[in-house]
Amino acid sequence: QVQLVESGGGMVQPGGSLRLSCAVNETVRAISSMGWYRQAPGAERVVVATITEDGTTNYADSAKGRFKLSWNNAKNTVYLQMNSLKAEDTATYYCISYVVPAGETRYHSVWGQGTLVTISS
Repeated sequence: QVQLVESGGGMVQPGGSLRLSCAVNETVRAISSMGWYRQAPGAERVVVATITEDGTTNYADSAKGRFKLSWNNAKNTVYLQMNSLKAEDTATYYCISYVVPAGETRYHSVWGQGTLVTISS
């Protein structure tokens, strides 16, 4: 079963930086896109940034200019570099990927388990 392995969460002070990583844990036939969502306590899960296989990225307004999403195709891994972090960035961050598993022909959406990011002084 395809799983996403996330890492990089933690606690930093306002203005600090963190880099989240998300890796597809096994060989798949195809990946059309990957991205990150976040969910703050008591709030809905919302998109942060996405990237397609051709490298096209999209960012939520809250992330523009501060976050950068990149994709290492060889490693099936995406990285979310988060700079100038604010208290309102505090949330659990979830990775998502649309993959065609080995031996299959259809795309499936796969979510990671979530990694907590806390911005606090």
